[in-house]
Amino acid sequence: MYLEKLRLKTHAKDEMIDITKDIENAIVKSQIKDGLAIVFCPHTTAAITINENADPDVCTDFIRGLDSISPDWADFKHAEGNSAAHIKSSLIGASETVIVENGRPVLGRWQGIYFAEFDGPRFREFYVKVI
Repeated sequence: MYLEKLRLKTHAKDEMIDITKDIENAIVKSQIKDGLAIVFCPHTTAAITINENADPDVCTDFIRGLDSISPDWADFKHAEGNSAAHIKSSLIGASETVIVENGRPVLGRWQGIYFAEFDGPRFREFYVKVI
């Protein structure tokens, strides 16, 4: 088993950051050839997701779609003013599990792994556990 803690800086309130290369590098460091990689986000206003990485407009549309599902209403009661970010995080989820085969993540042709920021800009962390 191998665990790596990674850090990143987000630059916008709502942002999708492609972390696929970070996951690939963690798998290489693990020296595990076949197994699973679990990517986990320990934040309640961010998430991990797998989505298309060929067209950047997909990420833009993804954020717009989430904004329509969870708009930032002025009458939310949470004192920090980021209730919409908490809702988006719960909708998307804190983790993804990816199959590892021959030392590489098994992803579809157009898939990438993303850190989804909903309350930035911030300094964030995420974990990769390879088993």
